[in-house]
Amino acid sequence: KAAINVVGTDIWATFSKYGLTVIPLFIFLGYLAFNSGIAERLYNAAYKWFGHWRGGLAIATIGADELFAAICGSNTATAATMGTVALPQMKKYGYHTILSSGTVVTGGTLGTVMPPSVVLIIIGLQTEQSIIKLFLGGILPAILLGILFVLTIFVLCRINPKLGPAGPRTGIKEKLRSLTGIIEALAIFVLVIGGLYTGMFTPTEAGAVGVFFTLVVTITTRRLTWQGFINSIKETLKISAMVFFLVTGAIIFGRFLAVTRLPFLVAEFVSGLPVSPYVILAIILLIYLIGGCFVDSLGFLVLTIPIFFPLGMALGFDPIWYAIILTMVTTMGAITPPVGVNIYVVKALAPEIELGTIFKGVSFFLVACLICIAILIIFPQLVLIIPEMAK
Repeated sequence: KAAINVVGTDIWATFSKYGLTVIPLFIFLGYLAFNSGIAERLYNAAYKWFGHWRGGLAIATIGADELFAAICGSNTATAATMGTVALPQMKKYGYHTILSSGTVVTGGTLGTVMPPSVVLIIIGLQTEQSIIKLFLGGILPAILLGILFVLTIFVLCRINPKLGPAGPRTGIKEKLRSLTGIIEALAIFVLVIGGLYTGMFTPTEAGAVGVFFTLVVTITTRRLTWQGFINSIKETLKISAMVFFLVTGAIIFGRFLAVTRLPFLVAEFVSGLPVSPYVILAIILLIYLIGGCFVDSLGFLVLTIPIFFPLGMALGFDPIWYAIILTMVTTMGAITPPVGVNIYVVKALAPEIELGTIFKGVSFFLVACLICIAILIIFPQLVLIIPEMAK
């Protein structure tokens, strides 16, 4: 009863914190980039360089996803943005819908791992880990995941060239000219992540500086219209409200768990089992994989972190590494049928593509996700090296 009485106080205390504004700030930054055409210029630059390869447009999509994810904290926003730009182009050049839809769906997951990821922010707030270290720890895994996606496309097009025929070749002058399209995104990323790395900004300050810089650049260049600005605010409010409702549920559920002492009992029991910690880790990851098939992956993560994070600490895992691994599994939930949200984002953009076709296209990239997680488990320094350098 005492615990229930303080739930309202807990919720108020959480949402009155200045640091929580980091979530809408980075979401707003992503939508400003989308509505000002930054994403389209990123894709065009990648297309000029890789479009003449087999599967080149799909590779260009992953490359643009990687760059856009570096300034957008949402996987659904990344998928929707690149889907709007890339799907018509791939259809124009005769790409099979299996490859085009699968690429756009899975490319969006880079927004979950690459900073400034909203998922990493939520994990940091829930577990009281440094958001800066989580951001820095996500950089190399996001790059690795993007490389594995590119290799997947390369292999698929080698096996079946009809999936992604080569496009027209672009001259070197035009290629070099296209690089101007990535300057804005690169400047935003360097400003935000560079400021965090050097300790110049807190995460909230970095989000505010990123938004201010993006507004100044896009308004002075007249690339952001008034309608685009209003749409950015509307979408930010929608997604922020959804995230805050999830956080509210997590607070209530966390209070319940604290009263029952379930996380501590589970951690005490499991840590005493005569098995390797990595066997327990495999079971935890399997739970997330299965759960992500039937429940919204972000909601599932928010509700289960209070149970599985203390368990990971009891098993002796590094908190930053463990959080990144859980985030990687969460990315798979966003593209795993039947509830993978990115799948339905692409379906809404291209209603003519059947869900079965999208599921088939995604399946190839799920293998790449599993390989990436395995590599990060075998080589944890891929996660930890940049946070350790920033100490």
